[in-house]
Amino acid sequence: MSGRMKLGISTYTFPWAIGIHGYEPTKPMTALDVIIRAKSMGVQAVQYGDNLPLHLLTDAEWQVLRQQAKLNNIEIQVGMRGLTPNQLKTYIKLAWEAQSPFIRVVIDDGDYKPSADEVIDIIRDKLPILKAANVILAIENHDRFKAAELWRIASETSLDWVGFCVDTTNSFGAGESVWDVLSALNHASVVNLHIKDFRVDRVKHKMGFRIEGCEPGTGMLQLDELLLSLSNFSKGSDFSSFKLNKREYPIRLTLEQWPPFINTIGETVATESVWAEKGIKWINETLTKLF
Repeated sequence: MSGRMKLGISTYTFPWAIGIHGYEPTKPMTALDVIIRAKSMGVQAVQYGDNLPLHLLTDAEWQVLRQQAKLNNIEIQVGMRGLTPNQLKTYIKLAWEAQSPFIRVVIDDGDYKPSADEVIDIIRDKLPILKAANVILAIENHDRFKAAELWRIASETSLDWVGFCVDTTNSFGAGESVWDVLSALNHASVVNLHIKDFRVDRVKHKMGFRIEGCEPGTGMLQLDELLLSLSNFSKGSDFSSFKLNKREYPIRLTLEQWPPFINTIGETVATESVWAEKGIKWINETLTKLF
């Protein structure tokens, strides 16, 4: 694996094990369970998304989680959904406490869908405390916003403090591919890459296509080309880092998954677990082959 890139898992590596409304497992995976799994998989980071929101932990749970992450040399990456002023302020504090290098942000939350101008105003207002906490805002491409709009948000707030978490599949919801996203963000910092394999199949009646997650390494994601392309879209001195405020940071790679439901929740969780192990192996093998 590259000496600069950091590889990790996410709460969205195990969405079924953590629990999806209407498909709750008998024993849901906890925030601490994800740290333990990361250690067993030999990865360096855990990214907590909105399916296991950190702000809902008790103070004691939050302290234990940080202690266990430190003990196991696992980096906590803080993620949030719903870019409201209060939510952002809460997560800046959590990121500072966890020494998270960035906050991964999904802008929308249910019916809350701020305009690009509203997002710009919120970020500008919170820039002073972002800087004080030394935390980068990593906006995720997620459905509604096209990459050009995300670029405008970064360029009109702060290219030193606002970068991007690029997900390989989410922008299908905006009619764009990951290549469209990277091209539009040419001059911005990609601080985190969500690696999620997928396939596109025509439905049986031929009237349309279905996009679905698949076992990592068996789908249509061109991982080798994607990793090589980061050399063209990074501000850093090589492909594996980005530069903000005259400092270089390793790009974080995060395995995420969209496993389809398979017969029962138990079978689905078991498949998801096997895919996670295969996914980390696939990424490590690709990095070794390339670099």
